[in-house]
Amino acid sequence: MEEMLFYDRMQFAFTITFHYLFPQLTMGLSLIIVYFKWKFLKTDDITYNKATHFWMKIFALNFAMGVVTGIPMEFQFGTNWAKFSELTGGIIGQTLAMEGMFSFFLESSFLGMFLFGEKIIGHKWHFVTGLLIFIGSWASGFLIIATHSWMQNPVGYEILANGKFVLNNFSALFTNPWLWPSYLHNQAASLVTSSFVVAGIGALYILSKRNVSYGKLFLKTGVIFGLISSLIVAVPTGDLLAKNVVKYQPVTFAAMEGIFHTEEKGAEIVLIGQPDVKDKKLDNKIAVPNVLSFLTYGSWDTTVKGLDQFDETIHPTNISGLYYAYHIMVGLGTLFIGLMSLAVLQLLRKKLFETKWILWALFFMMPFPYIANTTGWYTSELGRQPWLVYNLLRTSAGASPTVSSGNTLFTLLGFVGLYMLLGLLFLLLVGKIIKNGPETVKK
Repeated sequence: MEEMLFYDRMQFAFTITFHYLFPQLTMGLSLIIVYFKWKFLKTDDITYNKATHFWMKIFALNFAMGVVTGIPMEFQFGTNWAKFSELTGGIIGQTLAMEGMFSFFLESSFLGMFLFGEKIIGHKWHFVTGLLIFIGSWASGFLIIATHSWMQNPVGYEILANGKFVLNNFSALFTNPWLWPSYLHNQAASLVTSSFVVAGIGALYILSKRNVSYGKLFLKTGVIFGLISSLIVAVPTGDLLAKNVVKYQPVTFAAMEGIFHTEEKGAEIVLIGQPDVKDKKLDNKIAVPNVLSFLTYGSWDTTVKGLDQFDETIHPTNISGLYYAYHIMVGLGTLFIGLMSLAVLQLLRKKLFETKWILWALFFMMPFPYIANTTGWYTSELGRQPWLVYNLLRTSAGASPTVSSGNTLFTLLGFVGLYMLLGLLFLLLVGKIIKNGPETVKK
């Protein structure tokens, strides 16, 4: 059973990790595209319109990859996680169906019109279609995270005699205290990814002395959006989400911070350390006294519970992985704020376009928001374990009992091979768009 559960989780982890590489760009990029189109309507500067269509090509490729890689995940609910679907389908099926029927179709329907219909509908209606794509993509994220938030903090439900979950308060799904901090945190993080990509491509154009006017536009736009979104990821959304973990999942919080033993009269915040789960301690740690208590409770001397206060049967099943995922996410987020702050400072001093070390840093930093987003989701998912529905349904009880570990491993290997080919093709196509540049857009 343990081997089967391991491969079930590995397959879903791989497919969803690869899938989310694409929506995290499209959600944030849709807002930047709407901004470019709005600037064109306001200024009548053709540069903004060409920028709109340039990024819409990249958006469309990401959207297509998101669709292709998202469909297999839906099937896994019925194959690898059939018991989970049977027991909770009456609740999660509603939000997932709404995401498919409303948000996805809104986004996809107007995508074709935005790509090919500008000459027919005119610029103002072209802007409206872009706005609807943005609304659709962000609504899609909202409904997915509403599903996820229910699994983290189940509300508005009752359990029937046969063990099935049914919804007895529909509005509770959307007033879940876990939902809004998670959603806003996720959307801001998506905007961080798109901002770094836009700024990174802009830096590339300036450094290579090609499409320099567009490079300056992309760089300026990317660093402004990037600084704002990076700050929002930290405060207030990250802070509110951490406080939710403290309130609703205190054992998860203890594992995230590497607190093996309760810290009374103030808890230190660990900057660097390696968890030793066997001996229940952190090795080689560098910490600042009492800061964690202040950040969490607003008081320097408040007690913070450690893992020793909770039964080991409800401890996260991968404490080391959870600890590292959380600290990588926080560390990268801090780095993003620092780099974007320096970039905006240089922009205000009118020296950004000549500061080569910042240009190179922005270019090489493009992959790192993807890492931060991925580790952020790993923090959330590893933190919920060993539960599928927190405190109500264990992960082991949601797996399909009739799908063997060998079958799951075989299909996992197939996914790895196929997705690597798709990923290579995607990079080649995006690389071609970037090489051709915005000037080739016939608008």
